[in-house]
Amino acid sequence: MHTRTLGQGLEVSAIGLGAMGMSQSYGPNPGDRDEMIMVLRSAVEHGVTFYDTAEVYGPYVNEELVGEALEPIRDRVVIATKFGWDIRDGAMAGLDSRPEQIRRVAEASLKRLRTDVIDLFYQHRVDPAVPIEDVAGTVGELITEGKVKHFGLSEASAATIRAAHAVHPVAAVQSEYSLWTRDPEAEVLPTLAELGIGFVPFSPLGKGFLTGTVDTSTTFSEGDIRHRVPRFEAENLAANQALVDQVKVLAEAKGATPGQIALAWLLAQQPWIVPIPGTRRTARVQENAAAAQVALSADERADLDGLAQRVGVRGNRYNPAGMAMVNR
Repeated sequence: MHTRTLGQGLEVSAIGLGAMGMSQSYGPNPGDRDEMIMVLRSAVEHGVTFYDTAEVYGPYVNEELVGEALEPIRDRVVIATKFGWDIRDGAMAGLDSRPEQIRRVAEASLKRLRTDVIDLFYQHRVDPAVPIEDVAGTVGELITEGKVKHFGLSEASAATIRAAHAVHPVAAVQSEYSLWTRDPEAEVLPTLAELGIGFVPFSPLGKGFLTGTVDTSTTFSEGDIRHRVPRFEAENLAANQALVDQVKVLAEAKGATPGQIALAWLLAQQPWIVPIPGTRRTARVQENAAAAQVALSADERADLDGLAQRVGVRGNRYNPAGMAMVNR
């Protein structure tokens, strides 16, 4: 797989791997830890060098998993993790990006990840109680101290990105972006292009929907994040099926999978966009990595560009509480 460069010269594989689902959010958690370690390590053999985790995934256990899996091949990979939550008794109790908290999280994440430096340290959600300038300054200090290499933001507004970048250069912004979630296009992507910041779309496969394996007959358990996402409610899912049906037609014509088309479309948007699809299966890692070889013609890309507006997308991507925490 070829590589791409995010901001500040951070070079990563064109497609990364989001590890969250190996510990939470998508139904019953895998029972075989060794199998997840194998999936993480095997991804490197398919060209994936960019891994995404966070302290809040689990919490903590996902960082521990990623740390154990990648320790033997640490020199071959880039690891991103995140701070910004107040975690009490194993659950999120709100946001906390105070400087002292950022430092505590950095030290704990370094231990769990079994490394001496965090390659990319994101603020997971913007904390309105803490000036973004203080956040950027604190991460800048950690970079000076050699504990962190690069600073990132997640689900931040264009104005917040500018304010943070003015204090310490931002290497990457992570937000949800896919064929059915186009929110960053209006303000965030133009800002990143102007400032030379990379973009990392999470849920690039629409939480599984864009793979074509989810339909109105699919049921989600209480532990599955999609159980409480409005976009996956039965009536919305039925309406949204028209979008993935269009993707399937193109995929069949090109001898690709719908998921590969969705990832190829993201890669075609800008050379500094690096999606991080998540999976628990080596076969899916291989499929996703192969999307970097799927070429879209100008006409195919233009058709996909207009798909969401033409077909329509029903339902928000988060519940009201989740939506209130984005684009701050």
